[in-house]
Amino acid sequence: MLNSQMSITFPQNIRDFERAFQASVGFDSFFSRLFDVDSGATASTGYPPYNIKKTGEFAYQIEMALAGFSKDELQVEVADGTLSIKTVPSEKEEGNDFLHRGIAKRQFSRRFTLSDDVVVKGADLYNGLLTIDLERVIPEEKKPREIPINDGVKVVDHKVV
Repeated sequence: MLNSQMSITFPQNIRDFERAFQASVGFDSFFSRLFDVDSGATASTGYPPYNIKKTGEFAYQIEMALAGFSKDELQVEVADGTLSIKTVPSEKEEGNDFLHRGIAKRQFSRRFTLSDDVVVKGADLYNGLLTIDLERVIPEEKKPREIPINDGVKVVDHKVV
């Protein structure tokens, strides 16, 4: 039960998170991306559908169903820890008078936030399925290693201190 004089305050910005999590190191870019809200973003429509799967210990793959699109109509870009897949505006199709158009070919933009240690290895479009290969690269200094513990005895000028 809360007292009427007690109030709960939630972090409002990055500095509040830093104060709340003082033991964290190196998460500044994560918090910056967390609070960097794209003002032009709309609610997710679910189009186009996609899968994210783990294909190995450090390998991942994003599959996106894009029936009817050619590679010239798509743009895959990675910048600032964000993978963006979007359509490229093209000239209107000439000479095609559709009586019914059931294959969706609408404009879209889909973004995925990547971890700092994930790199994009490549992208393929085959039979209407865009496949993007990702790999988690762990630097040597981040790999687990054992730290030796000294016994606390120091020798200075052949004297035990």
